[in-house]
Amino acid sequence: MNRRDFNQLLSMGTAGLLLPSLPAFSRPVAPEALLETGVDIAIKKRLADAGLNAAKSRGATYTDVRIGRYLNQFVVTREDKVQNIVNTESYGVGVRVIADGCWGFAAVVDAKNEADVAKAADKAVAIAKANAKLMKEPVQLAPQKGFGDVSWKAPIQKNAFEVPIKEKVDLLMSVNSAALKNGANYINSILFMVNEQKYIATSDGTYADQDIHRMWPLFNVTAIDPKTGKFETRQALSAPMGMGYEYLQANPTDKVTGVTTRYNRGYDMLEDAIAAAKQARTKHSAKSVEAGKYDLVLDPSHLWLTIHESVGHPLELDRVLGYEANFAGTSFATLDKWQTKNFNYGSKLVNLFADKTQVGSLGAVGYDDEGVKCKQWDLVKDGTLVNYQAIRDQVHIIGENESQGCCYADNWSSVQFQRMANVSLAAGKTPLSVQQMIKDVQKGIYIIGDGSFSIDQQRYNFQFGGQLFYEIKNGEIVGMLKDVAYQSNTQEFWNSCVAICDEKDYRLGGSFFDGKGQPAQSSAVSHGSSTTRFNGVNVINTARKI
Repeated sequence: MNRRDFNQLLSMGTAGLLLPSLPAFSRPVAPEALLETGVDIAIKKRLADAGLNAAKSRGATYTDVRIGRYLNQFVVTREDKVQNIVNTESYGVGVRVIADGCWGFAAVVDAKNEADVAKAADKAVAIAKANAKLMKEPVQLAPQKGFGDVSWKAPIQKNAFEVPIKEKVDLLMSVNSAALKNGANYINSILFMVNEQKYIATSDGTYADQDIHRMWPLFNVTAIDPKTGKFETRQALSAPMGMGYEYLQANPTDKVTGVTTRYNRGYDMLEDAIAAAKQARTKHSAKSVEAGKYDLVLDPSHLWLTIHESVGHPLELDRVLGYEANFAGTSFATLDKWQTKNFNYGSKLVNLFADKTQVGSLGAVGYDDEGVKCKQWDLVKDGTLVNYQAIRDQVHIIGENESQGCCYADNWSSVQFQRMANVSLAAGKTPLSVQQMIKDVQKGIYIIGDGSFSIDQQRYNFQFGGQLFYEIKNGEIVGMLKDVAYQSNTQEFWNSCVAICDEKDYRLGGSFFDGKGQPAQSSAVSHGSSTTRFNGVNVINTARKI
């Protein structure tokens, strides 16, 4: 598949986030080759020690060595045809050091022996020493104890890479067929599967071996009105997850409107495709929304993206400090606001937290890419900004002496840096179902699924669309709407939060390809919430006028 076709297909579901290219130095491989074991852990440790020792002998005061094997498989179909099957593998070693108080990094592809890794370490130290001549102040690295030999494996039940290609193709063909039989004119469907086999060794004494799995089933259906020639679409309501193939073998539960939604326990792709085809056709007769103020009831399949853009990115400390401005700028949540200890981010109901350990999430790992054990921490507590997302060379800026464990690189050949953790909205503490929440709404809109969005260069003013919109009048859903988007700013929006369903409704959404940095890297991150109500939000009509 060429890059243009690949990116066109990815644009179906990334909601404007980074469209990825295949990993650096990746090569196509046969499907069965993906199942090979890779490098033995004893060999990894010898390679890592070669890098650690070489860097130390050249004057490095800190070193980490990352040995990575990255497997990707994409199965792509359209209607009754298989468009492409892509298998890639990338293997190499990256060495990062501090020498003369400055960072240096070098990498080597397909490292065969200790000498290869030692050469990369030598180069990293040389780069650090050269860079040190230009630095304004030395790196301040937070202390970190070593954990010795440790391992972490995603708790998957069925390795997606062990499932025969035919089974995956048959699933997508059945999904396409069902959608076409139920009103769709066109459908694209894809399975994305990723396995990161990562080994990190640090001069602090950590040797962490990790096996990370992610997958994302995705489709987009189109229904055409034969009388007008206009078309309507509906994307899959699947959440990309840090799970194995078992994610596709469980049945989710329908909700108030009969819409199949994202549940952590599984996703029925066939059922969702049937619903999508019918709903795309229903959109043709849906009422175009009247602009005005509405109370919004936002499903987790929609709210994850608003959390991602208005909370996750602006609370990355490098954006706050102005070190990072790629992909929609820096942040309004500057240090002076945090230092007041009373900056109002949202209503008292709003508790937002970062968590690198949540089971089934895209960002779950045991240890980050600089050997820090992952954890959970608060970002916004009872509506007040209390913390940021930071890594070892940043935490001293916010008066802490321990990294939060959110350092990541998307490949062995990439330099690791601060990346978003799983950032989520805590569920409500009082029992509240979606049905009960809707009964209390007089004039509102129930929004399901993510759509297009726009946000300014400080992550403050924004606009969000969605997939499905239902009008609420006097506590009841009265029909489908279309041409809906809402506008607000981050503080105004989160302060309009008046109700959150309890933990029984809590679900994960997320981004499989979240872009950051220059040169750009992509990462996978989840955002959880329960269905949440926001009062008095400005809604606009997005219909095209010809």
